[in-house]
Amino acid sequence: MKLDALDLRILAELQADGSLSNVELARRVHLSPSPCLARVKALEAAGVIQRYVALANPAALGLGLNVFISISLKSQSKEALAAFEQRIAEHDPVMECYLMTGDSDYLIRVALPDIAALERFILEQLTPIPGIEKIRTSFTLKQVRYKTALPLPAAR
Repeated sequence: MKLDALDLRILAELQADGSLSNVELARRVHLSPSPCLARVKALEAAGVIQRYVALANPAALGLGLNVFISISLKSQSKEALAAFEQRIAEHDPVMECYLMTGDSDYLIRVALPDIAALERFILEQLTPIPGIEKIRTSFTLKQVRYKTALPLPAAR
């Protein structure tokens, strides 16, 4: 799908506030509601808009510990990678998981209440996954920047 300036304005508004009504969105992008809704539906159908979510405050939910964990596997075969990815997706504290280049095979980010929960996660959920060779953790001290809106190309 080729995005024009109006599509980019719609995306910018929805990335800032996905709960906007179609009428309010249309007003903000200077379009009437019917064509605005048609554009949003086209963006959804093309997969440009994947889904709408509410972003919760981790601290308000008692999840004050944000930890990055580097994981190295014993084997990097296609089967070993697929098996790990299937197993890691089963664990709710895992917020993100990336296949990496460099010193480790995967980088995951987990959201947990405290150090005791991290210990339980590592011992009871992570280490039982077959094929893990090494686990290294890094704690965040402070979140300097966090955003969910993707950078959009300049309006054409």
